Amino acid sequence: MVDLLLGLQWGDEGKGKIVDVLTKEYDIIARFQGGPNAGHTLEFDGIKHVLHTIPSGIFHKNAINVVGNGVVIDPVIFKKELDNLEKFAIDITSKLLISRKAHVILPTHRLLDAASEASKGKAKIGSTLKGIGPTYMDKTGRNGMRIGDLEFDNWKEKYRTLANKHEALLGFHGVDIEYDLQELEDEFCEGIATLKKLTFIDSEAYMFDAMAQGKKILAEGAQGSLLDIDFGTYPFVTSSNTTAAGACTGLGVAPGKIGKVLGIFKAYATRVGSGPFPTELFDSYGETMGRVGNEFGATTGRPRRCGWLDLVALKYAVQINGVTHLMMMKADVLSGFDMIKVCTAYRYNGEQVQHLPYDIDSAYVTPVYQEFKGWAKDLTQMTKAEQLPSALIAYIDFLEKALNVPITIVSVGPDRKQTIHR
Repeated sequence: MVDLLLGLQWGDEGKGKIVDVLTKEYDIIARFQGGPNAGHTLEFDGIKHVLHTIPSGIFHKNAINVVGNGVVIDPVIFKKELDNLEKFAIDITSKLLISRKAHVILPTHRLLDAASEASKGKAKIGSTLKGIGPTYMDKTGRNGMRIGDLEFDNWKEKYRTLANKHEALLGFHGVDIEYDLQELEDEFCEGIATLKKLTFIDSEAYMFDAMAQGKKILAEGAQGSLLDIDFGTYPFVTSSNTTAAGACTGLGVAPGKIGKVLGIFKAYATRVGSGPFPTELFDSYGETMGRVGNEFGATTGRPRRCGWLDLVALKYAVQINGVTHLMMMKADVLSGFDMIKVCTAYRYNGEQVQHLPYDIDSAYVTPVYQEFKGWAKDLTQMTKAEQLPSALIAYIDFLEKALNVPITIVSVGPDRKQTIHR
């Protein structure tokens, strides 16, 4: 069986920390979608680590880490990640395996991404400009370049054909993008040389064998459910399936082999980039969430928009993922708030609804709130559930009842030790 760990909001929920906390229970940690637009932050022993493509179990000696076929890989960023891991003496060739079916992000994919976003003007979607979207477009267009291609002598010919096509497409967007392709290609080739030193696998066969051997596997999602290409707040979404179904297609795991589905959410809500956000705050509460929560994108550094927890959207994410266990992150950030609100319904087209409608733009949706008593206690030194303040316990109990799923972990700080199991 394969357990899944997924973000239930717009990403940045704290998945990296929880994967790191749980890795000791698993033999294999596998990424199944997304690319280096993901930023998984881990903190332990006084050191902060940010991973973009490499699974978050890499720092544990017991776990094999697999980059699945549903992931798109930028060799340049991947090389930088590996360079940052050198000082930790990790046996990368045996502990990090890459699917031959994973697609490669080319330098020209990044150029196309920048040109496309610039051409949209005020209608831009908030792309991280990492070339993710254009790479997935080539994948579905059936002319992408894959990791397995690097094992053949003609990979440079494939690269050249695709890069030439991209350069021809740049003019379509009607904006001028300055670039030095030779410089970009030199950096790309260095990254490819590093990638080719790693272990490439037929990942679906590897997963079949691991399951047959009774190995414990955790599939790690990137971004969040509300950024899913099908079920997210389209078009302000990512280019892959971030929901549970994405683990099946991104690793080759049959639906019947899915075990626990672990859903991660913040005690409030955040969003990076453009797109609707019904509970977004523009007052002192939102400012405090951003400042105390250090709400800046792990990949982009962009400030995150902050708001109250949206129970309508969270319930939707729980349902489409089949979540079996919930984990609440950043409860400590809300300490000191005199009151806390939760959006329990929307006013939509003249009626009150409790499901996520087709469009949640503020022009159509007004959140309906329920107010809760805040708590003043510092949570960051607490280690047991009994120590949590009664107001927080009441908040947790309300959410568990509304979502009909147990909240089994409450995070009270960024360090792996600041994790309370319930």
